[in-house]
Formats: sequence, C-alpha cells, structure tokens
Amino acid sequence: MLKQVTTASSPQQVWERLSHNEPMFILDVRNRDEFERWRVEGPHPVPALNIPYFELLDLEGEQEDVVEAVIRGVRAQLMPQLPSDRLILAVCAEGNTSNYVAEGLRRLGFDAVNMEGGMEAWGNFYYWRPVDGSAHFSLYQVVRPARGCVSHVLVSDGHAAVFDPARHIEIYRELAADVGARIEKVLDTHLHADHLSGGPQLSQRGNVPYHLHPYDAIHPIDMLPARIRYRPLEEGKTFRIGSAEVTTLHFPGHTLGMVAFLIEGHYLLSGDSLFLESIARPDLGGKAEAWTPLLYDSLKRMLQLPDDTVVLPAHFSDIAAGDANDVFRATLGELKRSNPGLLKLAEGERAFCDYILANLPEFPAAYVEIKRANAGLVSPDESKAQELELGKNICAVGKAHSVSGDKAALPDTHIASAT
Repeated sequence: MLKQVTTASSPQQVWERLSHNEPMFILDVRNRDEFERWRVEGPHPVPALNIPYFELLDLEGEQEDVVEAVIRGVRAQLMPQLPSDRLILAVCAEGNTSNYVAEGLRRLGFDAVNMEGGMEAWGNFYYWRPVDGSAHFSLYQVVRPARGCVSHVLVSDGHAAVFDPARHIEIYRELAADVGARIEKVLDTHLHADHLSGGPQLSQRGNVPYHLHPYDAIHPIDMLPARIRYRPLEEGKTFRIGSAEVTTLHFPGHTLGMVAFLIEGHYLLSGDSLFLESIARPDLGGKAEAWTPLLYDSLKRMLQLPDDTVVLPAHFSDIAAGDANDVFRATLGELKRSNPGLLKLAEGERAFCDYILANLPEFPAAYVEIKRANAGLVSPDESKAQELELGKNICAVGKAHSVSGDKAALPDTHIASAT
C-alpha cells in the first residue's frame, strides 16, 4: 500500500505542532518587511528562514514550470541551510506561491508541507481553552495567536457572556454551542485600537445587548460620538451571568473608558490595563502626557485587589508567556514581583510617568482607523479589515523607545488606513 504524502497543514495543525514543540523548520517566502512585521510563531523557538520568493526563483521564461524553478533556486541558494531531519513548513501571504515551494522541496527529498491559506489564514486562526471554574460557572479563554489577542467567555447555568470578542464571531457561537449555552451579553473592556471588535456584530446577530463604557463611545481623536448601539458600563456595577457574579471596575489610562471585569471576586479580566509582561500604553488617544497619571492611579488601585486574584489580559506580547495549557494568566501577586511596569509604581508617580513616556512604541497609523470602525464611524470591507489587522498588536508599553509627547506620538489623523 502506498504511503499517503501530506502536502499541506492547516493553521490548526501548525499550532498543535508548535504547541507540542514538535520539530519543525519554517521557510517563509514573503518580502522581508512582511516577515519582520509578523511571522508564524509558537510557545517554543522554531528555526526559520526568510527568502523572498522573487529572489528564490529565477524564471527563464513565462512558460517554465514554476516547481522546476523552485528546485533550481533551492539547489543554488538554500541546500546547506535546510534541515533533513524535520518537517519544513513553507509560508507565504495566501498559501499559493508557498505551495510551489513545498512541492519543489518534496521533489528534492525534503519532508515539506504548505500552510493552507498562508499568513492570511494564520492571522484568522483561533483556539480556545478552559481557564477555570467551579460548580456553578466555567470560564474560557479564546486566543488569536498571530495577533496576540485574547477574549473570554463566561458560562453559567446555560447562560454565556463574551468579553472583548474579535471580529470573527463564529468562534464564540461555536464555543457556546459546544458547551450548551446561549450568549446573552457582549462586552468590550474598551474601544479597541489594535483589532476590529466583533462586539456590535455579535450583539446584533444574537439580538443581545452590547456593553461599553460611555467615555469610550467617543472617538478620542476625531471627537465624534459612536454610531453603534450600546449599553453603558458603570464603575462598581454588578451583574450576573447565570449564577456567576461579575463586577465592573473603571481603570482609565489606556483609554478614558477602560474597564476590567472581576468575576466571582477572583478572576480579573484586565483588558488592556495590565498584561503579563507589561502594562498599557496611554498614548493611543493622542494624549500620552495627560493620560499617563490616570494609568498610574488606576494601577495603584488595581494592586489593592488580593494577591491571589487571577489576571486574564486581553492581549499578550510574547506568545511564550502562556502556561502549559496555552492559557495566558498569572496571579496579581506574581505580576507584582515580575512585571516591569508594576515594579515602577513603587518609585512614585514622576518616575513612573518618565518610564512610560520614554518607552512608548511606534504609533501605528491604522489604529486611528480601527477605532473609527469600532465606533461605527466607518465600515471596512473584508479586504480592508485584513489590511488593518496586519501584524501583531502593539498595545503595551515596549522596549522600543520613541519620542514622547502628544504631538510626537500622534500620527496624521487624516490617514484613512495603514499603508
């Protein structure tokens, strides 16, 4: 019986291999700037090589077999750099050109597969994991590895609430169906800048309320009111999902309407206020110097919660920060001892503000347009949505220094999309 040759791997299969640290090598044939912006990554280091497709191929004529050109290019340029003891994953933007590359590698005797759909499919891949729970509720984390985006779903007595949903809303509907629950509330911790929220659409599709703090129902740069239907969130207000109690806590700084949700007094959905490796950047509304003291006060108040509070952020910067179950969480006590931004709080407000303003990453121009879309001021089609969401999120204070100050951090507000 002939052995069936595997020629392609789905993003799900790629993630499982990455998660289990199975030997793999990545050959990415996109342009170098695209590779630097984002790439296939997992919780464990994976060797990778980037060579643009147009550099690898030297087509001798329009009618030449592309696979033969790949074989010639690999033989001339890559043979010493390619491993023979592990799977080679070929990657491109949409999975088309990399398919030729994978076929050429197989003809040369390598164990090679193409990633179906390329980076576009990788960027739209999600997985979900149970976080924790009790006899009367369960909490699930939905992760979008390529973007570093994290959502949460609370389930109790057949009722469900979705927190910070991304735009691909079917993953949340599927999760709810799998656990036998009905989504009855959709909530955003804030008006997101790095990705398109699925909150309003999930709300409309299920005919359930969408919740947002009213301070975030105004675009912070355009100063235009949101054109979406929402119910206002308020500090200290408690609501129930089934028999599980959820309290809304207002922590301005990343945005003026930034909130967190405390579930059963123990699980803190911290949104973009506090991450596992860093803290929020306060400049995405164009007012870094004015909002940084707000962030300082918010984090000081947050640290008054018990040390055993489990922090569940809305983003991660390092995919390796997940635990053994691929869940992104840590106790507040652990973060007090390890998080650089929280450690700066002890040095006082002036030192904290200087630290923040000196460590602001670049301000992506697309973030202005994403906030417009999340406020309902514009409606990008699928092509534009893919363009806006290229690359990882940059919502945390980072190591890359930039010029501080409101004017320096603010991009041209007339830019409609990323270029």
